[in-house]
Amino acid sequence: MAPKTGSKIMAKVTPNPPDADDHVSRVQSARNKKIDDAATRALDFYLKPKPKNETSDKPNTIFRIDPDADSECLLANLSENLASANAMISDLAFDLEGSRRHVALGIFAGD
Repeated sequence: MAPKTGSKIMAKVTPNPPDADDHVSRVQSARNKKIDDAATRALDFYLKPKPKNETSDKPNTIFRIDPDADSECLLANLSENLASANAMISDLAFDLEGSRRHVALGIFAGD
């Protein structure tokens, strides 16, 4: 379809996509990154919500316990761990002599 006679044609001033040769300052680049990060966080908040029962994983946590584990299972595991520690310290105590042996036997008797 040909344009009508006398109609104005508007020329696009900026290229689409923008030229890659344009220099962006470090400040503008940092500002753009902050805006992109904020937009990503906002979209993730609304589009990827965390389930209600999810617990946070803190980086300073050494042990993680399954929230579905019952008390009996946890106590049985603790009992087995203490029995293992008891066996190790008693084995170590009988390999030692003198004051070191007395310290190890003191730990063994403390269980």
